[in-house]
Amino acid sequence: MPGGPVPTPARRLFDALSPGSERNLLDTLREERVGGALLLAGTVVALLWANLAPSSYTAVSDTVVGPAALHLDLTLATWATDGLLAVFFFVVGLELKREIVAGELRNPRTAVVPIVAAVGGMLVPAALYLAVNLTSPDGNARGWAVPTATDIAFAVSVLAIVGRSLPNALRAFLLTLAVVDDLLAIIVIGAVYTESVSALWLGVGAATVVVFALVIRRGWVSGWLLVPLGVVAWAAVHASGVHATIAGVALGLVVPGTQEATRRALRLTELPEESLAERWEHVWRPLSAGIAVPVFALFAAGVTLSADALQTTFADPVAQGVALGLVLGKPIGILGATYLVARFTRAALAPGLGWADVAAVGLLGGIGFTVSLLVGELAFGAGSPHDEHVVVAVLAGSLVAALLGGGALAQRDRHHARAAAAASRPDRENR
Repeated sequence: MPGGPVPTPARRLFDALSPGSERNLLDTLREERVGGALLLAGTVVALLWANLAPSSYTAVSDTVVGPAALHLDLTLATWATDGLLAVFFFVVGLELKREIVAGELRNPRTAVVPIVAAVGGMLVPAALYLAVNLTSPDGNARGWAVPTATDIAFAVSVLAIVGRSLPNALRAFLLTLAVVDDLLAIIVIGAVYTESVSALWLGVGAATVVVFALVIRRGWVSGWLLVPLGVVAWAAVHASGVHATIAGVALGLVVPGTQEATRRALRLTELPEESLAERWEHVWRPLSAGIAVPVFALFAAGVTLSADALQTTFADPVAQGVALGLVLGKPIGILGATYLVARFTRAALAPGLGWADVAAVGLLGGIGFTVSLLVGELAFGAGSPHDEHVVVAVLAGSLVAALLGGGALAQRDRHHARAAAAASRPDRENR
Protein backbone atom coordinates (compact mmCIF):
# COMPACT_ATOMS: atom_id res chain seq x y z
CA MET A 1 0.00 0.00 0.00
CA PRO A 2 1.53 3.38 -1.00
CA GLY A 3 2.72 5.41 1.95
CA GLY A 4 2.60 2.42 4.30
CA PRO A 5 5.49 1.36 6.54
CA VAL A 6 8.38 -0.38 4.82
CA PRO A 7 8.84 -3.85 6.32
CA THR A 8 12.18 -4.44 8.01
CA PRO A 9 14.11 -7.26 6.33
CA ALA A 10 14.38 -10.37 8.49
CA ARG A 11 17.76 -10.64 10.13
CA ARG A 12 19.87 -13.57 9.00
CA LEU A 13 22.85 -15.23 10.65
CA PHE A 14 25.90 -15.96 8.45
CA ASP A 15 24.72 -13.72 5.62
CA ALA A 16 27.03 -12.19 2.98
CA LEU A 17 30.39 -10.83 4.14
CA SER A 18 31.50 -7.22 3.97
CA PRO A 19 34.48 -6.49 1.65
CA GLY A 20 36.77 -6.09 4.68
CA SER A 21 35.66 -9.42 6.12
CA GLU A 22 36.15 -11.09 2.74
CA ARG A 23 39.76 -9.86 2.55
CA ASN A 24 40.48 -10.99 6.11
CA LEU A 25 39.06 -14.44 5.34
CA LEU A 26 41.06 -14.92 2.15
CA ASP A 27 44.29 -13.71 3.80
CA THR A 28 43.92 -16.14 6.70
CA LEU A 29 42.94 -19.11 4.55
CA ARG A 30 45.89 -18.53 2.23
CA GLU A 31 48.52 -18.21 4.96
CA GLU A 32 47.36 -20.66 7.64
CA ARG A 33 47.08 -23.76 5.42
CA VAL A 34 50.86 -24.13 5.27
CA GLY A 35 51.11 -23.10 8.92
CA GLY A 36 48.84 -25.95 9.97
CA ALA A 37 50.95 -28.46 8.06
CA LEU A 38 54.16 -27.15 9.67
CA LEU A 39 52.51 -27.18 13.09
CA LEU A 40 51.57 -30.82 12.57
CA ALA A 41 55.13 -31.57 11.43
CA GLY A 42 56.57 -29.92 14.55
CA THR A 43 54.25 -32.00 16.74
CA VAL A 44 55.19 -35.26 15.03
CA VAL A 45 58.92 -34.48 15.31
CA ALA A 46 58.48 -33.63 19.01
CA LEU A 47 56.70 -36.92 19.73
CA LEU A 48 59.25 -38.98 17.79
CA TRP A 49 62.21 -37.21 19.38
CA ALA A 50 60.81 -37.44 22.93
CA ASN A 51 60.08 -41.15 22.55
CA LEU A 52 63.13 -42.28 20.55
CA ALA A 53 65.78 -40.13 22.27
CA PRO A 54 64.21 -38.72 25.45
CA SER A 55 67.49 -37.76 27.12
CA SER A 56 68.64 -35.59 24.20
CA TYR A 57 65.17 -34.02 23.90
CA THR A 58 65.25 -33.06 27.58
CA ALA A 59 68.84 -31.82 27.35
CA VAL A 60 68.08 -29.53 24.40
CA SER A 61 64.82 -28.26 25.95
CA ASP A 62 66.61 -27.42 29.22
CA THR A 63 69.60 -25.70 27.60
CA VAL A 64 69.88 -22.18 29.06
CA VAL A 65 70.75 -19.25 26.79
CA GLY A 66 70.47 -15.48 27.19
CA PRO A 67 71.99 -12.71 29.32
CA ALA A 68 71.67 -13.41 33.04
CA ALA A 69 72.26 -9.72 33.85
CA LEU A 70 68.92 -8.89 32.20
CA HIS A 71 67.20 -11.90 33.81
CA LEU A 72 66.79 -13.38 30.34
CA ASP A 73 68.84 -16.53 30.95
CA LEU A 74 66.01 -18.83 29.86
CA THR A 75 65.81 -22.41 28.64
CA LEU A 76 65.20 -23.00 24.95
CA ALA A 77 61.73 -24.31 25.81
CA THR A 78 60.96 -21.08 27.68
CA TRP A 79 62.29 -18.97 24.81
CA ALA A 80 59.90 -20.84 22.51
CA THR A 81 56.97 -20.20 24.86
CA ASP A 82 57.70 -16.64 25.97
CA GLY A 83 59.69 -15.36 23.00
CA LEU A 84 58.54 -16.98 19.77
CA LEU A 85 54.89 -17.08 20.82
CA ALA A 86 55.06 -13.29 21.23
CA VAL A 87 55.35 -13.17 17.42
CA PHE A 88 52.27 -15.40 17.14
CA PHE A 89 50.32 -13.12 19.50
CA PHE A 90 51.51 -10.02 17.62
CA VAL A 91 49.85 -11.48 14.52
CA VAL A 92 46.77 -12.24 16.66
CA GLY A 93 46.75 -8.57 17.69
CA LEU A 94 46.91 -7.48 14.05
CA GLU A 95 44.05 -9.88 13.20
CA LEU A 96 41.98 -8.51 16.07
CA LYS A 97 42.61 -4.93 14.96
CA ARG A 98 41.51 -5.70 11.40
CA GLU A 99 38.42 -7.57 12.60
CA ILE A 100 37.47 -4.73 14.97
CA VAL A 101 37.86 -1.86 12.50
CA ALA A 102 37.10 -3.50 9.13
CA GLY A 103 35.80 -7.03 9.68
CA GLU A 104 32.99 -8.96 11.34
CA LEU A 105 33.59 -7.35 14.75
CA ARG A 106 33.08 -3.82 13.38
CA ASN A 107 29.29 -4.07 13.21
CA PRO A 108 27.49 -5.08 16.43
CA ARG A 109 24.91 -6.97 14.36
CA THR A 110 27.56 -9.28 12.89
CA ALA A 111 29.90 -9.22 15.90
CA VAL A 112 27.39 -10.53 18.42
CA VAL A 113 27.25 -14.04 16.91
CA PRO A 114 30.97 -14.98 17.00
CA ILE A 115 31.45 -13.17 20.33
CA VAL A 116 28.57 -14.97 22.05
CA ALA A 117 29.56 -18.26 20.39
CA ALA A 118 33.15 -17.83 21.63
CA VAL A 119 31.92 -17.11 25.16
CA GLY A 120 29.69 -20.20 25.02
CA GLY A 121 32.61 -22.19 23.64
CA MET A 122 34.62 -21.07 26.65
CA LEU A 123 32.05 -21.45 29.44
CA VAL A 124 30.78 -24.95 28.62
CA PRO A 125 34.25 -26.61 28.32
CA ALA A 126 35.31 -24.87 31.54
CA ALA A 127 32.13 -26.09 33.27
CA LEU A 128 32.71 -29.67 32.09
CA TYR A 129 36.32 -29.54 33.27
CA LEU A 130 35.28 -28.22 36.69
CA ALA A 131 32.46 -30.77 36.97
CA VAL A 132 34.99 -33.58 36.53
CA ASN A 133 37.69 -32.13 38.76
CA LEU A 134 35.61 -30.72 41.61
CA THR A 135 33.88 -34.08 42.09
CA SER A 136 37.10 -36.10 42.10
CA PRO A 137 39.44 -36.40 45.11
CA ASP A 138 42.43 -36.22 42.73
CA GLY A 139 41.06 -33.31 40.69
CA ASN A 140 42.70 -29.94 40.19
CA ALA A 141 40.54 -26.96 39.22
CA ARG A 142 43.49 -24.80 38.15
CA GLY A 143 43.41 -26.07 34.57
CA TRP A 144 39.83 -24.99 33.81
CA ALA A 145 40.95 -22.69 30.97
CA VAL A 146 42.97 -25.34 29.08
CA PRO A 147 40.07 -26.65 26.92
CA THR A 148 38.63 -23.21 26.11
CA ALA A 149 40.76 -22.18 23.09
CA THR A 150 40.54 -22.95 19.35
CA ASP A 151 43.72 -23.33 17.30
CA ILE A 152 43.23 -21.26 14.16
CA ALA A 153 46.08 -22.87 12.16
CA PHE A 154 44.84 -26.45 12.58
CA ALA A 155 41.19 -25.44 12.18
CA VAL A 156 41.92 -23.57 8.94
CA SER A 157 43.95 -26.51 7.61
CA VAL A 158 41.02 -28.88 8.13
CA LEU A 159 38.64 -26.28 6.69
CA ALA A 160 40.83 -25.88 3.60
CA ILE A 161 40.84 -29.64 2.98
CA VAL A 162 37.15 -30.45 3.48
CA GLY A 163 35.31 -27.12 3.29
CA ARG A 164 35.88 -25.83 -0.23
CA SER A 165 32.14 -25.52 -1.03
CA LEU A 166 31.06 -24.08 2.31
CA PRO A 167 29.65 -20.53 2.23
CA ASN A 168 32.31 -17.92 2.99
CA ALA A 169 30.20 -16.45 5.80
CA LEU A 170 30.28 -19.78 7.65
CA ARG A 171 34.04 -20.10 7.19
CA ALA A 172 34.50 -16.51 8.37
CA PHE A 173 32.41 -17.36 11.44
CA LEU A 174 34.93 -20.04 12.44
CA LEU A 175 37.90 -17.72 11.88
CA THR A 176 36.33 -14.80 13.77
CA LEU A 177 35.32 -17.19 16.54
CA ALA A 178 38.93 -18.39 16.81
CA VAL A 179 40.22 -14.80 16.95
CA VAL A 180 37.76 -13.92 19.75
CA ASP A 181 38.78 -17.17 21.47
CA ASP A 182 42.39 -15.97 21.38
CA LEU A 183 41.36 -12.62 22.88
CA LEU A 184 39.52 -14.36 25.72
CA ALA A 185 42.53 -16.63 26.28
CA ILE A 186 44.80 -13.58 26.47
CA ILE A 187 42.55 -12.05 29.12
CA VAL A 188 42.59 -15.31 31.09
CA ILE A 189 46.39 -15.60 30.83
CA GLY A 190 46.85 -12.05 32.09
CA ALA A 191 44.21 -12.18 34.82
CA VAL A 192 44.35 -15.76 36.11
CA TYR A 193 47.82 -17.15 35.50
CA THR A 194 49.90 -14.21 36.67
CA GLU A 195 51.37 -14.97 40.10
CA SER A 196 52.81 -11.53 40.92
CA VAL A 197 53.13 -8.25 39.04
CA SER A 198 55.81 -5.57 39.16
CA ALA A 199 53.91 -2.33 38.56
CA LEU A 200 57.14 -0.56 37.60
CA TRP A 201 58.08 -2.96 34.80
CA LEU A 202 54.48 -3.26 33.63
CA GLY A 203 54.37 0.54 33.43
CA VAL A 204 57.58 0.54 31.39
CA GLY A 205 56.06 -2.01 29.03
CA ALA A 206 52.83 0.00 28.66
CA ALA A 207 54.78 3.22 28.08
CA THR A 208 56.86 1.53 25.38
CA VAL A 209 53.70 0.34 23.62
CA VAL A 210 52.41 3.94 23.71
CA VAL A 211 55.70 5.17 22.21
CA PHE A 212 55.41 2.44 19.55
CA ALA A 213 51.93 3.71 18.64
CA LEU A 214 52.99 7.38 18.58
CA VAL A 215 56.02 6.64 16.42
CA ILE A 216 53.79 4.90 13.87
CA ARG A 217 51.39 7.84 13.86
CA ARG A 218 54.32 10.14 13.10
CA GLY A 219 54.93 8.08 9.98
CA TRP A 220 58.14 6.46 11.23
CA VAL A 221 57.60 2.82 10.31
CA SER A 222 61.14 1.60 9.78
CA GLY A 223 61.79 -1.85 11.19
CA TRP A 224 65.12 -0.59 12.55
CA LEU A 225 63.13 1.59 14.95
CA LEU A 226 59.96 -0.42 15.61
CA VAL A 227 61.48 -3.87 16.16
CA PRO A 228 63.79 -2.66 18.98
CA LEU A 229 60.82 -0.88 20.57
CA GLY A 230 58.84 -4.11 20.36
CA VAL A 231 61.69 -6.05 21.98
CA VAL A 232 61.89 -3.51 24.82
CA ALA A 233 58.12 -3.77 25.38
CA TRP A 234 58.37 -7.57 25.41
CA ALA A 235 61.31 -7.57 27.86
CA ALA A 236 59.57 -5.12 30.21
CA VAL A 237 56.34 -7.15 30.28
CA HIS A 238 58.38 -10.32 30.83
CA ALA A 239 60.15 -8.68 33.78
CA SER A 240 56.81 -7.54 35.22
CA GLY A 241 55.61 -11.10 35.82
CA VAL A 242 52.79 -10.88 33.26
CA HIS A 243 53.20 -13.41 30.47
CA ALA A 244 55.35 -11.76 27.82
CA THR A 245 53.07 -12.72 24.92
CA ILE A 246 50.63 -10.05 26.15
CA ALA A 247 53.10 -7.47 24.80
CA GLY A 248 52.73 -8.93 21.31
CA VAL A 249 48.96 -8.51 21.38
CA ALA A 250 49.20 -4.94 22.69
CA LEU A 251 51.66 -3.95 19.96
CA GLY A 252 49.44 -5.45 17.25
CA LEU A 253 46.35 -3.64 18.50
CA VAL A 254 47.92 -0.16 18.17
CA VAL A 255 48.80 -0.59 14.48
CA PRO A 256 46.48 1.35 12.10
CA GLY A 257 43.90 -1.13 10.82
CA THR A 258 42.17 0.81 8.04
CA GLN A 259 43.41 2.38 4.82
CA GLU A 260 42.29 5.83 6.00
CA ALA A 261 44.14 5.53 9.33
CA THR A 262 47.22 4.36 7.42
CA ARG A 263 46.96 7.30 5.00
CA ARG A 264 46.89 9.73 7.92
CA ALA A 265 49.77 8.03 9.75
CA LEU A 266 52.02 7.93 6.69
CA ARG A 267 50.99 11.42 5.48
CA LEU A 268 49.89 10.04 2.09
CA THR A 269 47.83 12.01 -0.43
CA GLU A 270 45.87 8.94 -1.59
CA LEU A 271 44.49 5.86 0.10
CA PRO A 272 47.01 2.99 0.11
CA GLU A 273 46.00 -0.40 -1.27
CA GLU A 274 46.18 -1.97 2.20
CA SER A 275 46.36 -0.86 5.82
CA LEU A 276 49.53 -1.14 7.89
CA ALA A 277 47.92 -3.92 9.94
CA GLU A 278 47.18 -5.87 6.76
CA ARG A 279 50.64 -5.25 5.32
CA TRP A 280 52.44 -6.25 8.50
CA GLU A 281 50.22 -9.29 8.92
CA HIS A 282 51.43 -10.44 5.49
CA VAL A 283 55.03 -9.85 6.61
CA TRP A 284 54.87 -11.46 10.05
CA ARG A 285 52.38 -14.30 9.53
CA PRO A 286 54.89 -16.49 7.62
CA LEU A 287 57.35 -16.09 10.52
CA SER A 288 54.59 -16.87 13.02
CA ALA A 289 53.04 -19.82 11.18
CA GLY A 290 56.26 -21.10 9.63
CA ILE A 291 58.72 -20.80 12.54
CA ALA A 292 57.32 -19.53 15.84
CA VAL A 293 54.36 -21.89 16.30
CA PRO A 294 56.02 -25.06 14.90
CA VAL A 295 59.09 -24.50 17.12
CA PHE A 296 56.78 -23.95 20.11
CA ALA A 297 55.07 -27.25 19.26
CA LEU A 298 58.48 -28.93 19.03
CA PHE A 299 59.25 -28.04 22.65
CA ALA A 300 55.69 -28.24 24.05
CA ALA A 301 54.35 -31.47 22.54
CA GLY A 302 57.24 -33.82 23.35
CA VAL A 303 55.76 -36.35 25.77
CA THR A 304 56.65 -40.00 26.28
CA LEU A 305 53.88 -42.28 25.05
CA SER A 306 53.57 -45.80 26.44
CA ALA A 307 50.72 -48.04 27.51
CA ASP A 308 51.36 -47.26 31.18
CA ALA A 309 51.70 -43.52 30.52
CA LEU A 310 48.45 -43.40 28.55
CA GLN A 311 46.63 -45.41 31.22
CA THR A 312 47.89 -43.03 33.92
CA THR A 313 46.99 -40.01 31.80
CA PHE A 314 43.36 -40.88 31.24
CA ALA A 315 42.91 -41.90 34.86
CA ASP A 316 43.83 -38.30 35.77
CA PRO A 317 40.72 -36.09 36.20
CA VAL A 318 42.68 -33.17 34.74
CA ALA A 319 43.22 -35.03 31.45
CA GLN A 320 39.62 -36.26 31.46
CA GLY A 321 38.32 -32.71 31.94
CA VAL A 322 40.53 -31.33 29.16
CA ALA A 323 39.54 -34.02 26.65
CA LEU A 324 35.83 -33.77 27.47
CA GLY A 325 35.97 -29.99 27.32
CA LEU A 326 37.50 -29.99 23.84
CA VAL A 327 35.48 -32.81 22.27
CA LEU A 328 32.07 -32.20 23.88
CA GLY A 329 32.18 -28.81 25.58
CA LYS A 330 33.29 -26.80 22.57
CA PRO A 331 30.59 -27.93 20.11
CA ILE A 332 27.85 -27.80 22.76
CA GLY A 333 28.91 -24.30 23.83
CA ILE A 334 29.27 -22.90 20.30
CA LEU A 335 26.06 -24.44 18.95
CA GLY A 336 24.05 -23.62 22.07
CA ALA A 337 25.21 -20.01 22.23
CA THR A 338 24.53 -19.45 18.52
CA TYR A 339 21.05 -20.95 18.89
CA LEU A 340 20.33 -18.61 21.81
CA VAL A 341 21.39 -15.60 19.71
CA ALA A 342 19.01 -16.71 16.96
CA ARG A 343 16.22 -17.34 19.46
CA PHE A 344 16.47 -14.04 21.33
CA THR A 345 17.08 -11.87 18.25
CA ARG A 346 14.51 -13.79 16.16
CA ALA A 347 17.11 -14.18 13.45
CA ALA A 348 17.11 -16.99 10.90
CA LEU A 349 20.05 -18.74 9.30
CA ALA A 350 21.01 -17.49 5.86
CA PRO A 351 19.35 -19.37 2.96
CA GLY A 352 20.95 -22.75 2.33
CA LEU A 353 22.49 -23.05 5.80
CA GLY A 354 21.30 -25.44 8.49
CA TRP A 355 22.09 -25.98 12.14
CA ALA A 356 24.11 -29.02 11.07
CA ASP A 357 26.59 -26.54 9.53
CA VAL A 358 26.94 -24.69 12.82
CA ALA A 359 27.32 -27.98 14.71
CA ALA A 360 30.11 -29.06 12.34
CA VAL A 361 31.94 -25.78 12.92
CA GLY A 362 31.48 -26.27 16.66
CA LEU A 363 33.11 -29.70 16.46
CA LEU A 364 36.07 -28.19 14.62
CA GLY A 365 36.31 -25.54 17.36
CA GLY A 366 37.46 -28.32 19.70
CA ILE A 367 40.92 -28.29 18.12
CA GLY A 368 42.74 -26.56 20.97
CA PHE A 369 46.48 -27.15 20.62
CA THR A 370 48.70 -24.01 20.64
CA VAL A 371 46.91 -21.83 23.21
CA SER A 372 45.66 -24.89 25.15
CA LEU A 373 49.24 -26.16 25.51
CA LEU A 374 50.38 -22.70 26.60
CA VAL A 375 47.62 -22.40 29.22
CA GLY A 376 48.33 -25.94 30.44
CA GLU A 377 51.99 -25.05 30.92
CA LEU A 378 51.07 -21.88 32.81
CA ALA A 379 48.49 -23.70 34.95
CA PHE A 380 50.63 -26.64 36.06
CA GLY A 381 54.24 -25.98 35.04
CA ALA A 382 56.95 -28.36 33.93
CA GLY A 383 57.52 -31.28 36.27
CA SER A 384 54.09 -31.22 37.90
CA PRO A 385 52.11 -34.49 38.09
CA HIS A 386 49.61 -33.15 35.56
CA ASP A 387 52.03 -31.55 33.08
CA GLU A 388 52.45 -34.37 30.55
CA HIS A 389 48.89 -35.56 31.13
CA VAL A 390 47.59 -32.19 29.91
CA VAL A 391 49.74 -32.38 26.76
CA VAL A 392 48.47 -35.88 25.92
CA ALA A 393 44.86 -34.84 26.61
CA VAL A 394 45.17 -31.76 24.38
CA LEU A 395 46.73 -33.81 21.58
CA ALA A 396 44.12 -36.57 21.85
CA GLY A 397 41.18 -34.20 22.24
CA SER A 398 42.31 -32.03 19.34
CA LEU A 399 42.80 -35.10 17.13
CA VAL A 400 39.31 -36.43 17.91
CA ALA A 401 37.82 -32.96 17.35
CA ALA A 402 39.64 -32.67 14.00
CA LEU A 403 38.37 -36.08 12.86
CA LEU A 404 34.78 -35.48 13.99
CA GLY A 405 34.69 -31.89 12.76
CA GLY A 406 36.42 -32.75 9.50
CA GLY A 407 34.00 -35.61 8.84
CA ALA A 408 30.96 -33.46 9.63
CA LEU A 409 32.22 -30.57 7.49
CA ALA A 410 33.03 -32.92 4.61
CA GLN A 411 29.43 -34.16 4.66
CA ARG A 412 28.09 -30.60 4.75
CA ASP A 413 30.53 -29.59 2.01
CA ARG A 414 29.13 -32.32 -0.27
CA HIS A 415 25.61 -31.10 0.55
CA HIS A 416 26.47 -27.51 -0.42
CA ALA A 417 28.29 -28.65 -3.57
CA ARG A 418 25.21 -30.62 -4.69
CA ALA A 419 22.96 -27.65 -3.90
CA ALA A 420 25.19 -25.31 -5.91
CA ALA A 421 25.24 -27.72 -8.86
CA ALA A 422 21.45 -28.07 -8.78
CA ALA A 423 21.00 -24.29 -8.64
CA SER A 424 23.31 -23.72 -11.61
CA ARG A 425 21.64 -26.37 -13.81
CA PRO A 426 18.50 -24.30 -14.68
CA ASP A 427 20.71 -21.32 -15.53
CA ARG A 428 22.65 -23.41 -18.06
CA GLU A 429 19.45 -24.82 -19.53
CA ASN A 430 17.95 -21.33 -20.01
CA ARG A 431 20.92 -20.03 -21.97
